[in-house]
Amino acid sequence: MYFCPVSINTGQIFSIDNEATFENVALEIFQFQAEHCSVYKDYIYHLNIDPSLITTVKQIPFLPISFFKTHEVLSTITKPEIVFSSSGTTGLTTSKHLVSDLKIYEESYNKAFKKFYADPQEICILALLPSYLERDGSSLIYMVDDLLKQSKHPQSGYFLHELASLNKTLLSLKENKQKTILIGVTYALLDFAEQFKIDFPELIVMETGGMKGKRKEMIRQELHEILCTGFGVNNIHSEYGMTELLSQAYSYGKGVFNCPPWMKILLRDTSDPLSLLQGKQSGGINVIDLANINSCSFIATQDLGKLHNDGSFEILGRFDNADIRGCNLLVQ
Repeated sequence: MYFCPVSINTGQIFSIDNEATFENVALEIFQFQAEHCSVYKDYIYHLNIDPSLITTVKQIPFLPISFFKTHEVLSTITKPEIVFSSSGTTGLTTSKHLVSDLKIYEESYNKAFKKFYADPQEICILALLPSYLERDGSSLIYMVDDLLKQSKHPQSGYFLHELASLNKTLLSLKENKQKTILIGVTYALLDFAEQFKIDFPELIVMETGGMKGKRKEMIRQELHEILCTGFGVNNIHSEYGMTELLSQAYSYGKGVFNCPPWMKILLRDTSDPLSLLQGKQSGGINVIDLANINSCSFIATQDLGKLHNDGSFEILGRFDNADIRGCNLLVQ
């Protein structure tokens, strides 16, 4: 067991199985980060909030995600093992996530992948991620690299621009009735669906990322209809993740995402960012990611969403004037 610089260890984070435990761990991490993450500490100070008076998760202030572009968001003095960076349009400042313990990230994505899908050893994993492979610092590529290494299937691997080779591989896997996941950036999946048409209903197609400036943005329903037709599947899966988070939420279809137990979505009022919304209104997405124990676990994103009673959520779009980023920007 490896330990974090607070009194809890990561085993407690990744074994959370109820709301009370989540609340207790989140509050303990908040108290630590409010003292040791300098940018978060300053932010809380300027809000005139006394951390010692925070007694529930709903009272916790969320750090605007833009601080990952302008500051080093760290709660530990440990030298970062890696720096993940966001994709960025020319001229835009990219976000940087300084990760001081890669084991935490690895445990987070491995446990979530196994929870929502399967042990990677048991499946064939194909990756169509050209724009991610063509730059450095992608946390998604780090995760997929590791999942591919864990997969025991000889046909698992990356496809850069080799769509014909991908088609041949998929046909072979279909014939052999092999459980397969294809993880692809949206525009590349569309390129494939327009050039080839297969009928592989058992295939899991997971889109991650947006158009990366390669294509015009599309509404989710239209996009998924094209992909479902092209791949012969009933639903398109999606991943909700970003550079600033060490955890991912997953959707089995229709744009409804679920979080692993150590991650939670709250909604804030778009006109009052310090106020949380109750009920089913749409609002700004605040993320609690307890895997971010060494940076900041409480982040106000620039995404708009809708929260359901069971904790699942939908992404509805982006705030006006927000930078275009790598995550899915589809609007219903």
